[in-house]
Amino acid sequence: MNKKMPVLFISHGSPMNVVLDNDYTKALKNLGKSLKEPKAVMVISAHWKTKGTYVTYSDKPKQIYDFYGFPDEIYNIKYTPDGGKEFAKMVVEELSEEGPKLTDEWGLDHASWGVLKYIFPKANIPVFELSLNALLTEEQHYNIGKKLSKFREMGLLIIGSGDIVHNLGTADYDIYGEAYEWAEAFDNYIVKAVKEYKHKDIINYRELGDIVKLAVPTDEHFLPLLYVIGLQQEGENVEIIHQSIQNGSISMSCIKIG
Repeated sequence: MNKKMPVLFISHGSPMNVVLDNDYTKALKNLGKSLKEPKAVMVISAHWKTKGTYVTYSDKPKQIYDFYGFPDEIYNIKYTPDGGKEFAKMVVEELSEEGPKLTDEWGLDHASWGVLKYIFPKANIPVFELSLNALLTEEQHYNIGKKLSKFREMGLLIIGSGDIVHNLGTADYDIYGEAYEWAEAFDNYIVKAVKEYKHKDIINYRELGDIVKLAVPTDEHFLPLLYVIGLQQEGENVEIIHQSIQNGSISMSCIKIG
């Protein structure tokens, strides 16, 4: 039996998804049922971009509602797992060249708890976050992912939580609004590149031209994918758990590797 944990890229999209029953949320529930139970979960979150590399370190990470203007029921959702301090320390030690720091000033933001509430609804798996260092290049983000590969063998489930396409400026208020052609095209291109192990095409996504200005106007939701492909081994099974576009310009692709 293969003891290595898979690695996941999970899109999170609008906070409304935390209270909706749709194909995307059903896919996450089914994914959770299919996974063997990890010892802990580390989320590389699009919502935690820092100057420097940080790892959350607390017994019970605080739940962060990093959005506003949504229905009250969303703010009443509680997701309070333990903090996975033992693994957090090991990750910091493994990434010593990056000079990472442990911190209890952050917790679990929407990119974490918004998806984990479906994958592990009992909140019985310890969870911590790794920040996105804004000072790094795409290649450096990718290489951090590579350095973390041994933790898959140790029972750590690593999740990159973002969105391959994330353009709020062009977003439709209707979550199920018709997708822009460029959003579908870019999402399909990147998902295909993951399946075909074409990592350079993903790392160098900025070279794709004008479509990038629409699909990735800011990079924080794309960067978690670079960690995930850094953890990908050539020849590993790639399963598309879900693929759709919400709000016209937010891709909801979810990918399981291994």
